[in-house]
Amino acid sequence: MRRERFDKMNVVPFIDIVLVLLVIVLATATFVTNQTVNVDLPTASSKKAAEKKSIAISVDKEGKYYYNKDELPLDAIKEKLMKLDPKKDLISLHMDKSSQFQFFVNIIDILKTRGFENISIITKK
Repeated sequence: MRRERFDKMNVVPFIDIVLVLLVIVLATATFVTNQTVNVDLPTASSKKAAEKKSIAISVDKEGKYYYNKDELPLDAIKEKLMKLDPKKDLISLHMDKSSQFQFFVNIIDILKTRGFENISIITKK
């Protein structure tokens, strides 16, 4: 009985193994954290960090608007809010529970048109 020569190599099992290994590497590569060196950076006096302003806007049960404890009309509060940076500054809303909902909507409408991202609605526990 005569044997055939082994001239050809079957690459299909090799491709299967490589694809499985590729899937394993891709699946685990997303979970590897970025290995960085922790260093304590020096400080420089030439650049100041951006200060975040925290603004409190309050409405009492009579519908009076307050901007950081100063009673102001709604138009004056709108002017002050237009001067602030909507990405950095924090706005906290203090609304009396017996005040009309329209007062709350007026303030939210101003904040939405300006594009504020950091808004807190303060409540009691």
